[in-house]
Amino acid sequence: MIYSEQLQVRWHETDLNRRVRPSAFLAVLQETANHQLHDAKMDLDGLRDEKRVGFLLSRISAKLYAPLRAYEEIDSQTWVCPSRGLNFERCFRILRAGESIAECWSSWGLLSLDEHRLLPVDALTFPVSPEEKLLPSGIPLRFRTPPIPEMELVGVRAIRYSDLDYNGHMNNTKYPDMLADFLPDPTAVWVNGFSLSFLKEAKYGSALSIYRAKKPRVDGEDEAFFFRAVDAEGNTCLEALLTVLPVQN
Repeated sequence: MIYSEQLQVRWHETDLNRRVRPSAFLAVLQETANHQLHDAKMDLDGLRDEKRVGFLLSRISAKLYAPLRAYEEIDSQTWVCPSRGLNFERCFRILRAGESIAECWSSWGLLSLDEHRLLPVDALTFPVSPEEKLLPSGIPLRFRTPPIPEMELVGVRAIRYSDLDYNGHMNNTKYPDMLADFLPDPTAVWVNGFSLSFLKEAKYGSALSIYRAKKPRVDGEDEAFFFRAVDAEGNTCLEALLTVLPVQN
């Protein structure tokens, strides 16, 4: 079952080049998924408080085939996919005037808050039927991030109140903008794709060292950068790949 909602892009979701920021784009997708769960009587707060479980994002890959701008009317769609083992798969799509301009695939784990372990997919029954998996083009689901000695330390990012959600750590929708802040010149490009692999939670009061390396470019590919976010103990919390285009495009 594909869940769909009609939305209008908000002005405050756009950047200095009048394009939707990557974190705002991701928030639109995930809020549509939240609405689907809420309408199915499975909202996130209820799952946490009553069933003592919570979803953790493991991987997500998304691609924008055209920029989104303020006040554009869009159709935000999401659906669960056939899943197995410990991985719940969910896909997303954004339509504008009937044209697919953004696609996204994601993989989630279901955490038992009391037992502190991941649960199999059959531990939770979705009251919606799964649909076929959709994989975005031009962005990999998996990638090999260079080791830290081959990357440049480009800054340190503290985790503040404004980053947090109910789980007590940095909400995953915050990461794309955080990484974009550490691009060589984020004012001259727009982030048209990202692939994120979450390895460890970034908790309130911690600080992440951000490492960056430019991906060797192959003909026909967008310019791209690898990132690592590393905590004070040396643990990699996030590995990421961002693709960018010049703003004139």
